[in-house]
Amino acid sequence: MKLLTRKQLTFIPLCISFLTLTACSMSRPPIGNPEAPYPPVAPLAVGDIFHPATGTLVSQETMLSIASDSRIIYVGETHDNPASHRLQFDVLKATVERSPVQVTLGMEMFTPAQQPVLDRWSAGELDEKTFLREVDWFSVWKGDFDLYRDLLHFAREHHIPVIGLNADKNMVRTVGGKPLEELTAEERATIPELDLTDPYHAAMVKAIYGDHVKSEGRLAGFQRVQALWDDTMAASIVTYLQSPQGEGKKMVVLAGGNHVRHGFGIPRRVFRQFPTSYTLIGSREIEIPESRQAQLMHVNMPNFPMLPYDFIALTRYEDEPKKVKLGVQFEAIEGADGIKVTGVVPGSAADLAGLKEGDSLLQIDGELLHDSFDLIYGIGQKSEGETITLTYEREGEQSTTEALLKPLTGHKP
Repeated sequence: MKLLTRKQLTFIPLCISFLTLTACSMSRPPIGNPEAPYPPVAPLAVGDIFHPATGTLVSQETMLSIASDSRIIYVGETHDNPASHRLQFDVLKATVERSPVQVTLGMEMFTPAQQPVLDRWSAGELDEKTFLREVDWFSVWKGDFDLYRDLLHFAREHHIPVIGLNADKNMVRTVGGKPLEELTAEERATIPELDLTDPYHAAMVKAIYGDHVKSEGRLAGFQRVQALWDDTMAASIVTYLQSPQGEGKKMVVLAGGNHVRHGFGIPRRVFRQFPTSYTLIGSREIEIPESRQAQLMHVNMPNFPMLPYDFIALTRYEDEPKKVKLGVQFEAIEGADGIKVTGVVPGSAADLAGLKEGDSLLQIDGELLHDSFDLIYGIGQKSEGETITLTYEREGEQSTTEALLKPLTGHKP
C-alpha cells in the first residue's frame, strides 16, 4: 500500500472542498446578469462609453489609453453603420500614436490570397482605383467602400501593414455544402482545424440562423461556415504575429461584432494558440431611426455567462451615405472594351438620359470603359445632383448624353 505524505493528506480535503463549492455554485443561479454585473446607474446615451465590468462610464481617451496597451485590440463592427467605422478609425489612430512598436491592421474584409495587393497598398504603390480593382472589392466583400476609405487611406499614408484574415469564398461554399468528413485531403489541407465544440459559439450561431427544425442539415452547414470564418481569422492572426514580419507588433483587428462579442469567436481561438493580452471593443446601437428598422435582425440571443466587450460605445444606427445610381443592367462585351446595356430602370438617370437596352456604353466623362468595374467605380465617385457625360454606341453610331445622377435603391449602377 502506498503511503501519502503530510502535504498530500492536506491537499485531499482542499480538493474535496473545492469540488463541493464548484458543485454548489453550479446548482445556484448567478446573482444579477453575468453580461452586465454592474448595470449603469443612469440611462446610457449616444456618445457614452461603458465599461460593463465595473458599470462605469469612461471617456474615449481613457478607453483608448487602456486598449492601446494590449497586443491585440479587437473592434467589433456593425458593417453598415458609419458610427461603427468611425470608432474603428479612432482606435487605430490612437493605437498608432501611442504605441512604441509598429501597429498592423487585420481585416475580415480581405483574405490571405489578397495579401500581395494589400502589401502594395500599404507600401503606397497603388492608387485607390487600382487597389479596388486588384482586390476585386465589389465582388469579394461588396460592402460600401466609403465606410472603409478613411481607415485604409490612413493605413496607406502611415505604411501600416494590412493583413487579410478571412476564408476564401470557394472554401466557404465547400465547407458549408458538405460535412468535414466528406472533404477531400486537398480540401482539408486548405483549412485550419475547426472548433465545433464550443457551446456558446454554437448557441450564438443557432440563434442567428433561427431554430428551423426542418433545416438541421443547413444549420449544420451554417455552423461549419461560422467556425471556418472564426478559425481561419484566428489562424491568420496567430500566423502573422508569430512570423518574423509580425514579431513584437500590435494588431488592431476589425471584424463583425458576432466574430468578436463575448470573446468566444476569434479572441478565444487566438488565445488558445497564442496567449497574449487583448481588449474587446464594440458598439451598441441604442437609437434606431425609422429608416433603419428594416435592417434590424430579430434574433433571440441567449444570455451568455460573460461580458460582451471590455468597452461598449453607444451609438445611433446611422444611415449610410446615399449612393447615386445610373440605373442600368449590363454585361461585358466579349473581346472588346465597353459595356452592353441589357436593361434600363424606368425613371432612372439612364432612362431620363435616353439610354436604351442594347446600347454599348463606351466612356464616362471621357474615360474609357474597359469593363464593368470602370462603370461601378466611376459612378461611385459621384454625388447626388452631379451630371456625367456618357458616350455610347447604338446601331453602329456613337452619341453622347448627359445623365443627372440620383439614388436608386436596389439596382445596379
